[in-house]
Amino acid sequence: MAVSMRDLDPAFTGSGQKAGLEIWRIENFRPAPVPKSSYGNFFMGDSYVILKTTASKSGALRHDIHYWLGKDTSQDEAGTAAVKTVELDAALGGRAVQYREVQGHETAKFLSYFKPCIIPQEGGVASGFKHAEAEEHKTRLFVCKGKHVVHVKEVPFARSSLSHDDIFILDTQSKIFQFNGSNSSIQERAKALEVLQYIKDTYHDGKCEIASIEDGKLMADAESGEFWGLFGGFAPLPRKTATNEDKCFDSYPTKLLCVEKGKAEPVEADSLTRDLLDTNKCYLLDCGLEMFVWMGRNTSLDERRSASGAAEELVRGPDRSKCHIIRVIEGFETVMFRSKFDSWPQTTDVAVSEDGRGKVAALLKRQGVDVKGLLKADPVKEEPQPYIDCTGNLQVWRVNGQEKILLPPSDQSKFYSGDCYIFHYSYPGEDKEEHLIGTWFGKQSVEEERASAISLASKVVESLKFLAAQARIYEGSEPIQFYSIFQSIIVLKGGLSDGYKNYVAEKQVPDETYQEDGVALFRVQGTGPDNMQAIQVDAVASSLNSSYCYILHSGSTVFTWSGGLANSDDQELVERQLDLIKPNLQSKTQKENVESEQFWDLLGGKSEYPSQKIVRSAESDPRLFSCTFSNGNLKVVEIYNFTQDDLMTEDIFILDCHSDIFVWVGQQVNSKDRMHALTIGEKFIEHDFLMEKLSREASIYIVMEGSEPPFFTRFFSWDSAKSSMHGNSFQRKLSILKNGGTPTLNKPKRRAPVSYGGRSSVPEKSQRSRSMSFSPDRVRVRGRSPAFNALAATFENANARNLSTPPPMVRKLYPKSVTPDSSKLASKSSAIASITAGFEKPGPARESNIPRSPKMNSGAPKPKLETNNKENSMTSRLETLTIEEDVKEGEAEDEGLPVYPYEHLKTTSSDPITDIDVTKREIYLSSEEFRENFGMAKDAFYKLPKWKQNKLKMALYLF
Repeated sequence: MAVSMRDLDPAFTGSGQKAGLEIWRIENFRPAPVPKSSYGNFFMGDSYVILKTTASKSGALRHDIHYWLGKDTSQDEAGTAAVKTVELDAALGGRAVQYREVQGHETAKFLSYFKPCIIPQEGGVASGFKHAEAEEHKTRLFVCKGKHVVHVKEVPFARSSLSHDDIFILDTQSKIFQFNGSNSSIQERAKALEVLQYIKDTYHDGKCEIASIEDGKLMADAESGEFWGLFGGFAPLPRKTATNEDKCFDSYPTKLLCVEKGKAEPVEADSLTRDLLDTNKCYLLDCGLEMFVWMGRNTSLDERRSASGAAEELVRGPDRSKCHIIRVIEGFETVMFRSKFDSWPQTTDVAVSEDGRGKVAALLKRQGVDVKGLLKADPVKEEPQPYIDCTGNLQVWRVNGQEKILLPPSDQSKFYSGDCYIFHYSYPGEDKEEHLIGTWFGKQSVEEERASAISLASKVVESLKFLAAQARIYEGSEPIQFYSIFQSIIVLKGGLSDGYKNYVAEKQVPDETYQEDGVALFRVQGTGPDNMQAIQVDAVASSLNSSYCYILHSGSTVFTWSGGLANSDDQELVERQLDLIKPNLQSKTQKENVESEQFWDLLGGKSEYPSQKIVRSAESDPRLFSCTFSNGNLKVVEIYNFTQDDLMTEDIFILDCHSDIFVWVGQQVNSKDRMHALTIGEKFIEHDFLMEKLSREASIYIVMEGSEPPFFTRFFSWDSAKSSMHGNSFQRKLSILKNGGTPTLNKPKRRAPVSYGGRSSVPEKSQRSRSMSFSPDRVRVRGRSPAFNALAATFENANARNLSTPPPMVRKLYPKSVTPDSSKLASKSSAIASITAGFEKPGPARESNIPRSPKMNSGAPKPKLETNNKENSMTSRLETLTIEEDVKEGEAEDEGLPVYPYEHLKTTSSDPITDIDVTKREIYLSSEEFRENFGMAKDAFYKLPKWKQNKLKMALYLF
């Protein structure tokens, strides 16, 4: 399309360069900017042009242009608005989608810009009307229609306007009534309450009473009597009669017309295909409720104006009043438009449009206009964040047939590609413990065990009263949350399950199960110590990639290979993973292009290999859909510009982030539909409603209302009190409305922000990391500090250990850890020696979960741990210290209390101090003496917070 400055209206200069709304009103056939303070105020006698600019995750700007026509606007103004919309699109580079909006029949996308509704006012500019002046309050009756967005229309203030099917708002000077028709849905009633709130705030300054009237209550209460009294008393409501607005266009035949010289001529074809559209022409696709105008890239501005005029002519008339005109540019067609065709190619060349946008930008730049928004933006590079507390507890099971086998901590991070796994991760939430139950399917796993894994995971969720979030994850498509929870993962070839072994036997295929003494090649990847993976690949040269580092071993021979494009961080990850795969062997370093012959021999000789980094499916801008699932069929409706208030407790919603799919299930959803949540997510991926090439292996999360994880709520401005309220959507919003706009449920204060990225620079208790960066020989229990684990590990006992916390994990980990080796801890008493001697004793794994008691045993422990009961008592006391870490205790030096020697403070002292608080012995001991008795390095001890120093002191007295 040829572009010149005479085609660009001066009013549009510089528009669309930042995210947000811009509105112009047609005045004297020219667009005039509307002040932002007046956005959302529309006059029935006017026409408007509205530009919505959205910034995508990639940094690019996307534009939607709407022109709104009031019911009393003149034909000339309406025509001007249509033409100016085409011109504005040209000014933006010719790629915006354009919508015609008629008063009373606006699109859901348009109404979403002005939530909760628009209420057009009488008056106009060029149409001969004068804007309505402020006057005394006039009683008005509005009808509200819509489940997700609300169309509001003023109707005559008469009983005959009421019906059983709709919701009505009666606005009087002192009180606003909402009348809920008996046939209206809960969701419609809840949305109408938002309109009521808008009327209260806009026309009453938030100062008036409100009342909800239920259809059929008659004179049952005072408010119902007051409502019907305004209509002259109660009388039966008339039945609704059919009107032109109710005409159904579902059976309307789709027709394609070609526009030439301003006339639309039908295109004869057996089926609609993309090949029918010529880039040098404009076409109309008449679908009844929608009229699409398709404009080829090589068409002129005049041809596009002519096509728009032809579309206006076709929809003119009372029987097409609800029809929407949507104009699309070749290469930027909407999903709705493409779905009307029997076949549409997956990709299109849009290079010409990019060039056109550049030309427009150059023209505007010569006029002195900032064209930053028109130029193609560079993708925004963001380090993915897990948005989940990584200090929780983890249990992992391998699926074997119809059973699940609990894995010991040392094997929790080893996954076989031929097996399926279930994991249960519990972590501290805002005011309660949260749970994530997930299934992981290896690429070589069999379908029977995948189904078994889902069934077994569902039972775990059921045992948690359906309050846990669920995840279905495929190998190779793991989300960042999965990697952050496990931190270090090794994916091995083959499998250990009966399902995999039977598959190998039946298909007579080679068993590729990893052998420690065999030849194996691992690709190492990740972003850091808290997110690193070693993936076993085929041991051939073609598996190498210049962007990665690799580990190759054959028996006792180990090589590490660094690609020419790998960086120092990648090489450090190799060292860490080498400690897990081959911890006791010296490796031979190989660099790309200077490899030894032995290295190539193990890989079967040299061959070509790629150099580009493997690109994972990226997270896209989230889109929300309301779902209806019936008889195996899934129907979805997109919710534009969504907020938390759009999540209705009676419904199921899907949040599509492309790489991840979230299925949100409201509390009021019936049990049958709730059980289909995973199926709904799979159906959504299968149908690919947005035609965005969704991977069949995209991660699916099932999120229950009231237990939303932070990696879901981050897409909203979230108020957890709303999702924890009782009652249906209408009852909740009515309660909020009557309580001044805040939920009535009182929630505990939110915890301090959690460091989602792993290790924290400040040792605050709310930011404790589950990082495994410590000495290779040191026991590490999830969610506890290394120093406290050293004490706790001593008391781990198979018959006495508190089973609510998984056993300590024994792993060969990072050799560069700065944590002192436990074997080197100095000992100044036999009690301390017994502690350090017990560091190597991890407790056995447990499958059951028993709630931890928050109370300490009252009896003082004996000097020696002789029986299981005494061990249980000691373990309980240590566990209590973990739970009560939030209690902050001062030191004696800080509080002015006396300080006593350790020998007189301990419980086994022959000469104990009597005039002290025996429940807080630690506050009477100096930090320096404790450090000397415990044997910690001075700088390491004083880096601990005061509360943690005191907890370690308390543990010392148990001896």
